[in-house]
Amino acid sequence: MKVLVFICGEGLGHTSRGIALGRELLAAGHEVYLGAYGYSKEFIERKGYKTVEIPPEIKLVGESGSLNLKRSIISTLKGGNVFGIFKVLSLLKEKKPDIVVSDSYFTGVVASKIRGIPVYLIVNQSNMETFFKNGGIALRTMGGIIKQFYSCIFRRVDRIVIPDFPMPYTVCRLNLAFEEKVSKNLFFSGPLTLKKFDDVKAEVLQKPHVLSLIGGFGYREPIFRKVIEVAKLDKSINYTLLSGPSLNPDVFSNLPENVTIKRFINDQFPYLKASDLVIAPGGHSTIMEALTFGVPVLSFPDINHSEQESNATVVDLAGYGKRLDYSASPEEILRSIKELLKDEKIHQKVEIMKKLSKDLNATATFKELLESNSKRSQKV
Repeated sequence: MKVLVFICGEGLGHTSRGIALGRELLAAGHEVYLGAYGYSKEFIERKGYKTVEIPPEIKLVGESGSLNLKRSIISTLKGGNVFGIFKVLSLLKEKKPDIVVSDSYFTGVVASKIRGIPVYLIVNQSNMETFFKNGGIALRTMGGIIKQFYSCIFRRVDRIVIPDFPMPYTVCRLNLAFEEKVSKNLFFSGPLTLKKFDDVKAEVLQKPHVLSLIGGFGYREPIFRKVIEVAKLDKSINYTLLSGPSLNPDVFSNLPENVTIKRFINDQFPYLKASDLVIAPGGHSTIMEALTFGVPVLSFPDINHSEQESNATVVDLAGYGKRLDYSASPEEILRSIKELLKDEKIHQKVEIMKKLSKDLNATATFKELLESNSKRSQKV
């Protein structure tokens, strides 16, 4: 097969899923193109894979831990990204893929249907209109229009792949709302993680160890700094903090000896495997990675980010970890960390999720799904 994988570049979770699937397809002898943009494209290329440039769809803007929806819409419109469909149509004409996989990149879905190419859509949220629920009349109206658009997309794709555990274990379940006829077209692949537990050698870290993945967007800096304050309260607990590309660790001075800050590491999975707890936002892919490695999650979802808030709620309710918000004091955060480190029931539950992820073997299962579609098409 010749497969073109479109990747939404707003967050590296989409990117890591695209790489994981692309690598599986390449290993099976298929021809694969990874379509990406911005730092997502750069990340893929650092991993050693070739990319093709695609136009961005959206631009997320926020500050102080909060996603600013109005400014994000204005920034997206100013960038002229709504006209990217013509560039994508041209790319499809040039590459002539047998099948398209689109990870939350809806321009790629529309263009593929215009070209008559089978398309599989990866999503972990289908109720995107909830982003607009707390806005004014104009924003709520836009949310209704967007809901109609996505509903139309969901009816027309060849398959919708949910990169999550099957029900009732699905972490993103509060973000899924499909019409009954669309629900019959869902496929729960399991977590599409970049690395598998058995393939990773654990980093040597002092125990107990907490891995903080609060980095990336600058508006997450307040909680990043708060974790450092937490570490000072109990130096028997060790921390590795990944600051992300937008936060320079050199600005921090007088760090306690139980804290290590890294701006960027090429492979976080050895740290994840060696850790006893992960502190993270509510991003779906990060939670999938933590559960695949059997590590509980202390989640701080971005403010006004309904998708992350729902993921974090399920983590808390299902017993995979705990949800806190940005207003939590250092003392409250430390109490939660100690509780999660000691709670045997939570560790047993995440161990079950680790085994389930291994059994599902998502990338191989997804590959077989695409191959079966290709075989059917050849017969026709």
